[in-house]
Amino acid sequence: MRLGGDVPKPFLPLCGRAMVLRTLDRFFSSRYVGKVILVVAAGELSRCEGLLRRDSALAQREWTLQSGGATRQQSVKAGLEEIDDDTDIVVIHDGARPFVSPALIERCIESADRNGAVVAGLPARDTIKIVSDDHRVLSTPDRKALWEIQTPQAFRRKLIVEVHQWAVRERFEATDDAMLVERMGKPVWVINGENTNLKITLPEDVWLAEAMIREGKIP
Repeated sequence: MRLGGDVPKPFLPLCGRAMVLRTLDRFFSSRYVGKVILVVAAGELSRCEGLLRRDSALAQREWTLQSGGATRQQSVKAGLEEIDDDTDIVVIHDGARPFVSPALIERCIESADRNGAVVAGLPARDTIKIVSDDHRVLSTPDRKALWEIQTPQAFRRKLIVEVHQWAVRERFEATDDAMLVERMGKPVWVINGENTNLKITLPEDVWLAEAMIREGKIP
């Protein structure tokens, strides 16, 4: 079932406020964030610009729209091309995680400034099994070494630009940006994420997100 039907996920309302606006609220509440680049599908640029320009909370904020590519990785690279040269740290975040806290954003930025590359994550709570295409269990890795990775992911600007350029040359597609850094042999650090930093993917996620808002679980 497609979440939101004909409404693209970033524009889906959560208790009356579009998901993309809630995500921006969180980022612009961080003392470290000066500018946000939103990468959206080319066909949604006009809709997104109208939504953002009508929002009074963004009147004094600096944001830029950029059309995305055919894949997530291509879209991130397109966003990186819009970043100012004097930017030190780049934070990459999924707009479908509208409850990220400003404190987590700031911890990611501080860690990236020290270490170069950092992701937020939580230790896996369930047993994970490696399963074949025909659904046969192949192995059970030690849960103590497994983490569920979230966004934000933060990087020194020079590093993340370099690894995306490398990925284009090598024609390598990754499931997240940290994987590109790993493939180049550079270290990535993990900091504790947040249980409330959920990714809204399924209809039941919307129900949970709105319940969290109504019950005051989200500031």
